Amino acid sequence: MDAPATYVQFAFIVISVPNLLVIVGMVVVFILALLAPFPGHRVIDPDDDDRPR
Repeated sequence: MDAPATYVQFAFIVISVPNLLVIVGMVVVFILALLAPFPGHRVIDPDDDDRPR
């Protein structure tokens, strides 16, 4: 923990590797949240009702 962090440079952007890993992890979680279905979400078919007749 006393050693300085390693830095990477992309053109004019300089960022430490731990910070880059955190940012990449946050982007991955965000993309997974967009693609994951909502729990209990189902398509309601108007022709298929559960009312007694």
